Amino acid sequence: MGRERTAEAGVDALLIVDLQRDFCEGGALAVAGGDEVVAPLNRLMPLFDLVVATRDWHPPDHGSFVGVPVDPALWRGADPPGIWPVHCVAGTPGAELHPDLDLGGIDVVVDKGQDHFSQGYSAFDESGLAEALRARGVDRVWIGGLTTDYCVRTSALDALAEGFDVTVIDDAVRGVNVRPGDAERALAEVEAAGARLAGSSDVARERGRARGAAGG
Repeated sequence: MGRERTAEAGVDALLIVDLQRDFCEGGALAVAGGDEVVAPLNRLMPLFDLVVATRDWHPPDHGSFVGVPVDPALWRGADPPGIWPVHCVAGTPGAELHPDLDLGGIDVVVDKGQDHFSQGYSAFDESGLAEALRARGVDRVWIGGLTTDYCVRTSALDALAEGFDVTVIDDAVRGVNVRPGDAERALAEVEAAGARLAGSSDVARERGRARGAAGG
């Protein structure tokens, strides 16, 4: 899918986290305003050297699902098992990327949360993504998608821990907000950890100038 890239210095990547049908309007775990992040991310895709999209790609008996028995001693995740409704089961329509997302602009799709015992919030959790980005020469990552307070948050924190320069596109993310204000607290946390927050219009201007300078 998308463009082939070889390793080169200073590659900038756009990471689109879990922009899937089940997290958008009408989905099994719909996030308020989830559909609204598609347009800004579509506009930004052509401005990046590499575009990566992640998907929750769970087995039908994934341990995060309500009612699925899990041995807590074997569970790998920050949150306890069994807290979410069934969502993003591998191969189902709900697990597919949003139909309005520009699939032709995506270079790499990374599936996560495929193990029964792995929560798989982060794009970097048992996915090999960090190694794949480094192999392509990536040192800076811009992040948008769903959800601010879970998968975007953990992906941003893990990207920082892996040594990448991180920007979260704050108008191209939406939160679950199980507790009121969770999304805002998540953004404050990633900013305090060293990530930058920027709006999509500012990112587009910056990227346009960068690409113009590189071409000129």
